[in-house]
Amino acid sequence: MKLGSLKQGGRDGTLIVVSRDLQHAVQATGIAPTLQRALDDWSTLAPRLNALSEALNDGSADGAFALDIAQLAAPLPRAYEFVDGSAYLPHVARVRRARGAEVPESFYTDPLMYQATSAGFLGPRDPVRVTDESYGIDLEAEIVVITDDVPMAVTPEQAASHIQLIGLVNDVSLRNLIPGELAKGFGFLQSKPRSALSPVFVTPDELGELWRENKLHRPLVTHINGEWFGAPEAGVDMQFDFAQLVAHAARTRPLAAGTIVGSGTIANEDTSLGASCFAEKRVVEALQHGKPQTPFMQFGDVVRIEMTDASGNSIFGAIEQRIERQAPA
Repeated sequence: MKLGSLKQGGRDGTLIVVSRDLQHAVQATGIAPTLQRALDDWSTLAPRLNALSEALNDGSADGAFALDIAQLAAPLPRAYEFVDGSAYLPHVARVRRARGAEVPESFYTDPLMYQATSAGFLGPRDPVRVTDESYGIDLEAEIVVITDDVPMAVTPEQAASHIQLIGLVNDVSLRNLIPGELAKGFGFLQSKPRSALSPVFVTPDELGELWRENKLHRPLVTHINGEWFGAPEAGVDMQFDFAQLVAHAARTRPLAAGTIVGSGTIANEDTSLGASCFAEKRVVEALQHGKPQTPFMQFGDVVRIEMTDASGNSIFGAIEQRIERQAPA
């Protein structure tokens, strides 16, 4: 089934079930008012939501309406926790190379992960607002999974059963602020503003053979201003699968229902498949030409991130956002 949230009903939106073709939806408030509420009692409420999904897809659901992506908030407008990994080591290696740093051997056995911003997520059509272009505005096209309650110290095998939903994220980065922050030895803060989530989250069973070995096996396609930017294969070159990432996050603490766990920027060793962020593209250009040739995003640019199935049907809907200037407070 596919779930989303309307921009109504308060900060946490209104839960809807969305049809498989993303054309229609029905409110699910008779089951749970918000997606967070559904996740809080997932084992009880998921079967009821699934029944509503089946009715919607066979045309028998009462109250169905045409879906307008512009009216959607993020499926989880705010989450208790967002931890973002960096499971694609080709991306790690290239971005670190840009800073003159090597990849430590431990990165191949111990996942890289940080505590990300979760107090609010942009909707799939909301603009990305930044006060200054000189910050180095970048996208990061990623996959996320959403968990139910995860006990502390679960194994990866146990963690797999706690992955309940899958989606996409544009993990916005301000690249020119990152080096100074990392030099302090205390991690990201100002360089990581709010991220945007895909129009819908999808249950693993909906994905069929595309979801196997706790990975999503399809290209993640990015366009900038209507031009192809990259389509790396999400199931290739992922050093740690999502079960391993969830287990890593839960090693010393339980994870609350609704925790979002990110894959990190999708990247492959094969650079002909393009990139999922400008930082990586610029590193490849520097290696080929001696210096980067592509600037970071500027005001007015539009980024589109989407994944389709083998028949070309959008799975999660597209994240499509314009970069806009935020006036100082």
